[in-house]
Amino acid sequence: QEQLVESGGGLVQPGGSLRLSCAASGMIFSRRTWGWYRQGLGKQRELIAYVGNIPIYVDSFVKGRFVLSRDNAKNMVYLAMSDLKPEDTGVYYCHTPPEWAIQWGQGTQVTVSS
Repeated sequence: QEQLVESGGGLVQPGGSLRLSCAASGMIFSRRTWGWYRQGLGKQRELIAYVGNIPIYVDSFVKGRFVLSRDNAKNMVYLAMSDLKPEDTGVYYCHTPPEWAIQWGQGTQVTVSS
């Protein structure tokens, strides 16, 4: 079955770093575009970055701080986050288009607080 599993979140102080991972199974990973989404508490889930061949950073707030990458051999997509800010707090999800076709994973919680 198709499955998405996010990991790597945690509690960090402002200015800290985390690397999120997304493991995909049950699909041809290398043929797909992959995106990272964030859902803040009480907010809508939003796309922050995606990668086909090259990464595109949709959210200007993360530009220069987050690095999106993928490893087709491992069926993994990553989000390396640095200089974290309280505004980055939320549940992070990975997904691939079309969004309606595959069940969302549980996400991984990122909390930035002093």
